[in-house]
Amino acid sequence: MVIHPDLAHSPERPTKSIVLVGLMGAGKSSVGRRLAQRLQMPFIDADQEIERAADCSIPEFFERFGEEEFRRGERRVIQRILDGPPVVLATGGGAFMAEDTRAAIAEHAVSVWLKADLDVLFERVSRRQGRPLLANRDPRGVLKKLMDERYPVYALADLEIESRRGPIEITVERACEVLAEYFDGLSDSVLAE
Repeated sequence: MVIHPDLAHSPERPTKSIVLVGLMGAGKSSVGRRLAQRLQMPFIDADQEIERAADCSIPEFFERFGEEEFRRGERRVIQRILDGPPVVLATGGGAFMAEDTRAAIAEHAVSVWLKADLDVLFERVSRRQGRPLLANRDPRGVLKKLMDERYPVYALADLEIESRRGPIEITVERACEVLAEYFDGLSDSVLAE
C-alpha cells in the first residue's frame, strides 16, 4: 500500500495513534482497517482486544458482568494500547464517553469522530447481531437516544468526518485529507514557536 501523499511528508506521521470514535455503525472498524493500510500503521479494534482479554464475547461480558464492569475493562485495554507504539485504533461507541479515556486519547493520540446520521446508523446496525445496547424492542429509538447523549461528547474529538452511505473508500480518503491538514497544522505551529 502507498501512504497517502499528503501524509508521506508529514514529520508527525506516525508518532501519534489515530483513534476513531463514534456510535456503533459509524464505520470505525471498517474505516480503521483501510486507513491503517493506507498509512502503513497497525490496526487494532478495541472491542476485539477486550474480547481477547476477557475470553468471551462482548454480549456475554455484558450479560455476566454488566456495562459498568465492561467500561472499566475497556478503559484499561485502551490505555494499554495507547501506551504502546502508534496505531489506528477503533474504539467502542461508549469508550469516548469516559473522561479519563478522553484524557488518555488526548495525551497519546489524535481523535477522529466518524459522524453518521440516524438512518445510516440504523441501516448498518440492522445488518449485524450482537449489539448489547440494541437488544430491545426499539433499536432505532435507542440509537436516537445514544446520539442525543453522545454526539455532544464526540464533538470534543480533534477531528470530525462524515460517514455516509456509499463506498467506504470515500470516507477513508476524506480521513486521509483531514489528517494531513491536521498534521500539517501541528508542524506549522511547532515551527511558529
